[in-house]
Amino acid sequence: MSERRWNPVLGEWTITATHRQDRTFLPPKEYCPLCPTRPGGMETEIPRETYEVAVFDNRFPSLRADPSPPDVEGSDITPVEPSFGACEVVVYTPEHEATLGSLPLRRIRQLIEVWAHRTVVLGARDEAACVFVFENRGEAIGVTLNHPHGQIYAYPTIPPVLAREAANAAAHLEREGTCLFCGLLAQEAADGRRIVAQTASWVAGVPFFARWPYEVHLTPRRHVGWLHDLLEPEIDDLARLLVTVVRKYDALFGFTLPYIMAIHQRPTDGGDHEGYHLHIEFYPPNRTETKMKFLAGSEAGAGAFINDTLPETTAERLRSLEPRDPATIER
Repeated sequence: MSERRWNPVLGEWTITATHRQDRTFLPPKEYCPLCPTRPGGMETEIPRETYEVAVFDNRFPSLRADPSPPDVEGSDITPVEPSFGACEVVVYTPEHEATLGSLPLRRIRQLIEVWAHRTVVLGARDEAACVFVFENRGEAIGVTLNHPHGQIYAYPTIPPVLAREAANAAAHLEREGTCLFCGLLAQEAADGRRIVAQTASWVAGVPFFARWPYEVHLTPRRHVGWLHDLLEPEIDDLARLLVTVVRKYDALFGFTLPYIMAIHQRPTDGGDHEGYHLHIEFYPPNRTETKMKFLAGSEAGAGAFINDTLPETTAERLRSLEPRDPATIER
């Protein structure tokens, strides 16, 4: 069962998806459903002996193209709707022990192109108001499968965080006549203290207003809205910067750092979102090697984040890390 229930107090939808309780939970490697189907082995979600990037519908989706009617009846104040949309799984590699940071640049470029293609396909659906690409990495984040993979959701409405970003970007454009994100990028470039890494067309840095201790945002220098707007050199630079940031994370404390990677693209609801600027956000939960940042009273109860670190300090630490240049392992 999956449905959307309206929260009139916060003005947002909650997705109820009880069938997800039964999804596969941290199986041993030999029973991984995202590995290739080997001769004589278990049949997995991918019926091939090998692959490069695989995309398929999530077996336990929160949103569906043909959802069942809601189990309960809503009211005028708390309406209920079927959970229209899509949930896809994107498997980065057949290598079970790999990570986004261990893949060669050619494969990262290929992955970016897959994300962009699926954004176009899903965004063209009538029910898709916003396409959201993300990766949950690490058991601390709550992953149920350790094989390197991400997900793509096509929501029937713009989710709250992206809706607020789009509204603030639109208001800034109307008020100032300029892009809010371009302005932030110019400010960061002029200051320099919070920049972690950069290329000719992309900048990665800890935002001035970071909520997570080692939060990093990747932003293209050119004003674009979607991944499929990127030019070939920008795709190349994004691949290099993604690998650089993930390798810095893994060098930070000496282990594969858990994180959420969220790709924020322009909504696909047909509205005027010219002010919205593509960017990618990383949220690792670690504040030290052994301590985690939890969403406690102020964050979860009031929505007011408290960061225990200074963005200038965490950016300097990440910037100082020099893992091997991704170009040296191109293959």
